[in-house]
Amino acid sequence: MNAFDVVLLAAVLVLAVVVIGAVLVGIRTLRRMGAAPAPEDPAFIAEKDRQEQSLAALRTAADQANSTIDVAKSAAAAARTEAAAAKAEAKAARAEARRVLDDARAEADTVLERAHKQAEADAEQLRTAARRSGEREVAVLAATTREQAAEVERRAARMDERERMHTEEVERSAERERQLTAAKAALAAREAALAQREAELTESEELRRRELERVAGLTAESARLELVDAIETQAKREAALLVRDIESDARNTAEQRARHIVVDAIQRVASEQTAESVVSVLHLPGDEMKGRIIGREGRNIRAFESVTGVNLIIDDTPEAVLLSCFDPVRREVGRVTLEKLVLDGRIHPHRIEEVYDLARQEVEQLCLRAAEDALVEVGITEIHPELVTLLGRLRYRTSYGQNVLKHLVETAHIAGIMAAELRLDVPIIKRSAFLHDIGKALTHEVEGSHAIIGADLARKYGEHEDVVHAIEAHHNEVPPQTIEAVLTQASDACSGGRPGARRESLEAYVKRLERIEEIAAGKLGVDKVFAMQAGREIRVMVKPDDVDDIGAAVLARDVAKQIEEELTYPGQIRVTVVRESRVTEIAR
Repeated sequence: MNAFDVVLLAAVLVLAVVVIGAVLVGIRTLRRMGAAPAPEDPAFIAEKDRQEQSLAALRTAADQANSTIDVAKSAAAAARTEAAAAKAEAKAARAEARRVLDDARAEADTVLERAHKQAEADAEQLRTAARRSGEREVAVLAATTREQAAEVERRAARMDERERMHTEEVERSAERERQLTAAKAALAAREAALAQREAELTESEELRRRELERVAGLTAESARLELVDAIETQAKREAALLVRDIESDARNTAEQRARHIVVDAIQRVASEQTAESVVSVLHLPGDEMKGRIIGREGRNIRAFESVTGVNLIIDDTPEAVLLSCFDPVRREVGRVTLEKLVLDGRIHPHRIEEVYDLARQEVEQLCLRAAEDALVEVGITEIHPELVTLLGRLRYRTSYGQNVLKHLVETAHIAGIMAAELRLDVPIIKRSAFLHDIGKALTHEVEGSHAIIGADLARKYGEHEDVVHAIEAHHNEVPPQTIEAVLTQASDACSGGRPGARRESLEAYVKRLERIEEIAAGKLGVDKVFAMQAGREIRVMVKPDDVDDIGAAVLARDVAKQIEEELTYPGQIRVTVVRESRVTEIAR
C-alpha cells in the first residue's frame, strides 16, 4: 500500500464517521418528535418544522457523503490499477537490469582475462630488466667495495702518521710545560724584586717631594692650583685670539655684504628729516581774538576744552595760542575746530559743538586718505578696514619727533629692498615692516607694549602668522624666530637710527652719554673715554702697560655687551678701544 492508498483510506474513514454522526443526530431528533406535545401547540409545530428541515439537510449530507465515498472508491480502484501497472514496469526494469548486469559481467571477465595476460607479459619484462639491473649493480658494488678497501688502507696509514705526530706533540708540550714552570718561577722572583724597587722609588719620591716643598715653600696642592691658573690664563688668551680671528674672518665676508645691502636700501629711500612737534600752534589774526576765544568769564574756553578734550593754552605769545593733548588725533581735531571758529568769527558753546562734529569728520577723512595713500605707496592692497583706520590715526602720531606713518612707509621700503637683495618673499616682509608699529595707534587707550598690542591687532584681523611674529618681536618682547622678524628689526633700526630721523630731549641725551662714559670708564685699565658723533661712537683709551692687545679686544666686547643690556638708544653704538705705546728718548 502506497501513500496515495493511505490518504484515500483516511478520507473514506472520515466520511464514514460524518455519516454515522448524521444518522445518530437524525435518530435523536425522531425520538424528540415522538415525545413532543400536542400538535395544536404553535411552538411545537415550529420546532417540528425546524427539525424536519434539519433532517432533510442531514439526508442531503448523507447522500453527498455516499457520492463522495463512491468517488473515493473509484479513485482507489484507479490507484490500484496504476499501482499494478507500476509493478509491471518495475518487473520489466528489473529484468532489463539483470540482462545488462549479465552482459557487464561477461565483458568484465573478458577484460580481466586480457589484463591477466598483459600483466604476465609485463612481469616477464620486469623480471628480465631486474636481472640485468641486478647484474650491473653487483658489478658497481664490487668496484665500490674495492675502492672502499683501498680508502680504508689509506686512512689506516694516515691514522698511524697522526698518532706518531701526536706523540711527538705530547713530548714537545711536556718540554714546553717544564720551560713555562721555570719562567713562572723567574717571573715571580722578578715581580718581588720590582715590588721592592717600587717601594724604594715611592719612598724616594716622597722624600724628594718633601724636599721640594721645603725648598719652594709651597705644598703640592698650592703648586697644582698655580699651574691650573697659569693654564687657564693661557687658554683664555688662546680663546681670545681664536675669537678675534673668527670675528675678523666673519667681518671680511659678512660685514661688507650687510653694509652694502643696508646702505643701498637707505640710499634708495629718500625721506625727510623730522620737523614734527608734540604741541600744535594756531596763529590768530589778532590778539583781540584771544578774548573772544576765552569768552565771558571763560565760558567759551571751558566749553571748548570739555567738548574737544584738548587743553587750550593762551599766554603772552603774540597772535598765537597753543593746543596740548596726549592724543595727537584729538589735538588735530581741536586745532581744526579752533581754526574754523576763528575763521567763522562766531564763538559760543553751541557753535563749538557743531564745528567740532564737522572737524572730527574732516580729520577722520584725512586720516583715511593718508592711510590709503601710504598703502598705495607701499604696494599693499588687501588689508582689513579696521587696520586702515588705525593706520590713518598714525598720521598725527610721532615717536622721538618722527612721524610714525612716514616711519612705517620708510621701514617698508627699506625692508623690501633688503628682501629683494636677499631673494626673499618681498610682499610678506614689506607687510611685516609696514604694520610693525600699528600698536602705537592704541597705546593711549590700551595698556602694554605697542609691539604686543600690534601683534594682537594683526592676529585679530587675520594677518599671516609670520607678520604677527615680526610685529611682536621687533623690540625683542618675543625672541625673533623668522627671517621676516629679523629684517623688520633691521629696517626699523635703519629708519629710526639714520641721522636726522629722530630727536630726543636734551636731558635724556645727556644722561645717555654720561652713562655710556661711566660704563667704559669703570673697566680695569681704562685711561680716557670719549663719546663721539652724538653718542653713536665711543672711543676708549687704555693704558698699554695694563691692557694688552687681547685684553683690548675683550674690553671692547664687554663694554658693547653692557651698553646693550643697560641702555635704550636708536640705531647702534660703535665701541673702539685704542691701545697706544710710546717710547721717548732724548739725544744729548
